[in-house]
Amino acid sequence: MAKFIAHGKQYIEYLTNSSSLNSSHHRVLTFLLMLEKFMTPAARPMMTSNDSLHDHEKDVDADGADTIVNAPVTVKSENPPSNEEVTYPEGGYQAWMTVFGIWLIQFATFGYTNAYGVFNDYYVRVYMEGKFSSSTVSWIGSTQLWLVMSSGIVSGRLYDMGYFFHLIIGGSILFVFCLFMLSLAQPGQFYQVFLAQGIGAGLGIGMIYVPGIAVVSQYFYKRRTLAMATVASGSGVGAALQSIMLNKLFERLGFQTTLRISAAFNAGILCIGIFISKMRFAPIPPKNSNLLRSMRIFFREPEYIAVVAGTFFNLMALFFPTFFLQLNANQKGIMTENLSFYLLPVLNAATVIGRIVFPLMVPVLGIFNVVIPCVIICAILIFCELAVASASGSFILAVLYGVFYGAYVGMFAPMVGSLAKTDSEIGARMGICFAFNSFGGLIGTPIAGALLTSSYKWWRPTLFAGLSALLGAACLIASRFWISRYKGSQKV
Repeated sequence: MAKFIAHGKQYIEYLTNSSSLNSSHHRVLTFLLMLEKFMTPAARPMMTSNDSLHDHEKDVDADGADTIVNAPVTVKSENPPSNEEVTYPEGGYQAWMTVFGIWLIQFATFGYTNAYGVFNDYYVRVYMEGKFSSSTVSWIGSTQLWLVMSSGIVSGRLYDMGYFFHLIIGGSILFVFCLFMLSLAQPGQFYQVFLAQGIGAGLGIGMIYVPGIAVVSQYFYKRRTLAMATVASGSGVGAALQSIMLNKLFERLGFQTTLRISAAFNAGILCIGIFISKMRFAPIPPKNSNLLRSMRIFFREPEYIAVVAGTFFNLMALFFPTFFLQLNANQKGIMTENLSFYLLPVLNAATVIGRIVFPLMVPVLGIFNVVIPCVIICAILIFCELAVASASGSFILAVLYGVFYGAYVGMFAPMVGSLAKTDSEIGARMGICFAFNSFGGLIGTPIAGALLTSSYKWWRPTLFAGLSALLGAACLIASRFWISRYKGSQKV
């Protein structure tokens, strides 16, 4: 067939040179060009949503033997360096160095966001005691979380345009600068803390979060969920260690000196992470594509809408224990203050287990089939917080919640990325989803703080957070239904 097309084109070229080409010859030439395009490998269909990024099913060769999972995987895509195909190394020195580099960046940045419960407890009981309510203080952490997530709509788009290093370097500088500015905030001055920690640090982390997660996808296809979850575990380890460090230093050195030490420590971690991370190639966004056009395309998909809604309610609910668990223990007098300092580090350390173990189940069960039970269990554990009346019960709850909460956080980004039809959509889909669900993080903990009131009626915010988590799980179940019907498979 290829020789037939070549001879036909040579004959048409001869007629063109001899000025004998007529309309019939034009039609023949058009047919030959279309036939040649169809026969070319680059013209084969693009990866569809049926081949979603979380589908790690084993490839089987002609002899029925399983392919080696470490072997490079070649996938057709519209954004490779050669505009024809991408080969995923599925490991190797630079791939794992990049994973470790982004892990360190997550340790320093999003780990700091997850450690906000230490600040919330300190502000309410010490630094702003009697001046601002728990609900007001919660706006600092919720605004930071909102900016971390919502900035993804811009940073994800810039990442797709190849500005990876610009984003992580610029975001790191802004984050460290704002920590030093936070150290200058005076006791009881809410606006100073809000500007430095809520807005400035939130913007800095937001510039880093989506590009850091997305760049890992350039090295992995079959192992993508595991690689992304491994990276996300950095925030769990960071939150655990930084919670202990902040609690101990607040007690010994005071607020301002502690923040300067913390800023210098995180600056060093970020420098190492940036130095060893590397982009394989600059993603090329689809031609004639813009943010509004991408949104119109994505929001025509009911499964994407349901995921955005589900993650909105989950973000509104699941940060409640991380913000209020330490305050709850101290206010109820369940344990000594020194012992309560370890609740958040234990919770955050347990998230590492969930972030690593549960993604291993994804190739067998499917990512939605793993995420949805984790969210439901988190909702149940939130309700169980009302029944806890001892130190041992608090730590058991912290461990269990940390495991399942960590599983959700670790698979949250890969779950959104699994809806992308091509690699060039990953940054945009994550960014748009994060921008919308970030409003859940913005209003969730302040609402919980307002429901708590100065009388500390814990059943109100607990009921609010638990029901919100269940509503988020229901949305994810709806998304799973649409995806499974489209794929014709229950492995979703």
